[in-house]
Amino acid sequence: MTVSAPLLVDGLNALAPSYKGILCDVWGVLHNGVAAFEGAHKALRTYREETGGKVVLITNAPRPAKQVGEMLAGLGVPDGTYDDIVTSGDVTRGVLEAEGKKTLLHIGPNRDQPLYWNLEATFTQNDDEAEGISCTGLADDEVETPDDYRERLEKLVARGLKMICANPDIVVERGDRLIWCAGALARLYEDLGGEVVILGKPHAPIYTAAMERLSQLAGTEVAKEDVLAIGDGLPTDIRGAVSQDIDVLFITAGIHASDFGPSDAPDEHLIRRRLTEEGLRARAALPRLWW
Repeated sequence: MTVSAPLLVDGLNALAPSYKGILCDVWGVLHNGVAAFEGAHKALRTYREETGGKVVLITNAPRPAKQVGEMLAGLGVPDGTYDDIVTSGDVTRGVLEAEGKKTLLHIGPNRDQPLYWNLEATFTQNDDEAEGISCTGLADDEVETPDDYRERLEKLVARGLKMICANPDIVVERGDRLIWCAGALARLYEDLGGEVVILGKPHAPIYTAAMERLSQLAGTEVAKEDVLAIGDGLPTDIRGAVSQDIDVLFITAGIHASDFGPSDAPDEHLIRRRLTEEGLRARAALPRLWW
């Protein structure tokens, strides 16, 4: 009888010597939308200092890396926690630039406007004038749900407009609540028969960009087998890493916390069963990221 190695580990220290670089999720791992997790940023900083490894944050935030860095600082993530940030906003901007001048409808909150600064595209608030859709989220994610958009999206689908989704996340933590994200609108749009291009995790372009950045930081090509991905979202962080053949540390007390028993003492059997049901795997698991 083969006995499996424990999935739950004591901390990042148990894995750190095996990896030259880390691709770390942001929302749900480094913070909960209200405040930073001290243990998480201390763990990444210790990894950088003790191993010399590089840390690239990889996030489905539909904003440029500069704005994400400013947000992290405001939440209490100190300098020295990471080396760089790659966002789905950056990847989305590249796609929009490649598509050239269009009249686009932006669906999302005003805080995401920096994504579009200096683009050739024209933006309209008139659905009938739009030639395409760029979705970064719900306009007011504190009160709205995807169903509030159903009638509007049905009309846009009927016009044959393509939606480019800048954030594949369905929900994220904000304090002790779950908030709807752009991925929920993209899923509804697709269910209604619309064409959707979804960028960010779990899709390949953001991993390609993040791996290239890791190699630039290291001054040499970093192989996937030398990289550890850290995340809490099964359909995004974990599926994305597995699809790229990158080892993953699953943070269980994020958006799936209620599935595994007490958030500070998850049931390893439940974690293994859920991973198997999803067709996924993890190198290890922790309730929260700590050293």
